[in-house]
Amino acid sequence: MGTPDFAVPALRALIDEKEDIALVVTQPDKVKGRGHVLSPPPVKELALLHGIRVAQPAKIRTTEFCAELAAYKPEFIIVVAFGRILPKNILDLPARGCVNVHGSLLPKYRGAAPIQWALIRGEKVTGVTAMLMDEGMDTGDVLLQSAIAIDDGETAGSLFGRLAELGAATLVDTIKGLRNGVLRPIPQAGEPTFAPVLKKDDGIIDWWRSASDLAYFVRGMNPWPCAVTRLGGGSIKILRARAVAGRGEPGRLEKASGGVLAVGTQDGLLMIEELQPEGKKAMTAAAFLAGRRLKEGDEKFS
Repeated sequence: MGTPDFAVPALRALIDEKEDIALVVTQPDKVKGRGHVLSPPPVKELALLHGIRVAQPAKIRTTEFCAELAAYKPEFIIVVAFGRILPKNILDLPARGCVNVHGSLLPKYRGAAPIQWALIRGEKVTGVTAMLMDEGMDTGDVLLQSAIAIDDGETAGSLFGRLAELGAATLVDTIKGLRNGVLRPIPQAGEPTFAPVLKKDDGIIDWWRSASDLAYFVRGMNPWPCAVTRLGGGSIKILRARAVAGRGEPGRLEKASGGVLAVGTQDGLLMIEELQPEGKKAMTAAAFLAGRRLKEGDEKFS
């Protein structure tokens, strides 16, 4: 069970391991893009490429769907970024349980957006957790965890890719460990933190935060929903930025020359390195400044 790109390496790893995948369950096709084209989830594309049967139920909490799954008599149900909470009657189906791969070191960052929130909060280390699912939201017992360092300047987009591959490898080791009796479920230990789903409005920049916090915020919001601000009536996506020492008024343009674009915050300056004005392509700060006449100390981001 999985839907987006994050789940694709896990499915590919199971295929490479010659696992007997009886069924792939994913979300229904959705309309995407400006052309409003009906597009299949990435997991579905990979499954069909390998001749694996795909189910896309509109609802999973039905007697009919549970009976369909039960007919396979599954050893495992593997869940990676499926996007729905499984009811108890499905959790109880597989002989060895439902195994979920989650993009954090649980109990940190339970919820829908663990990768983004780890960056927003300035974590230096993150990872993946393979857990035995229960009825709670990411509360199941831990089977195996794998940790990695977060690189300087890393965005949610790049971290997604690395954790997806790490999750796939961890899943393979988890299945082998459960089959040979090496792994035993262990209750989660420590204070939980949460990673709620992000909405488009969550990307609006609050210039009254510190430059350091905003630099993490920009990284966590890239590629979606993106950190967004306004200048001169138009919106601008901030794609890359870093905190530097300095003093300025929150939101005020403190430096706009020599290819340097720096904005005041509550503490320090946010040096913007890459941005995307509304209706235009992404560009460097130098390219942005070359096409505009901005006055230092007069212009304000809001």
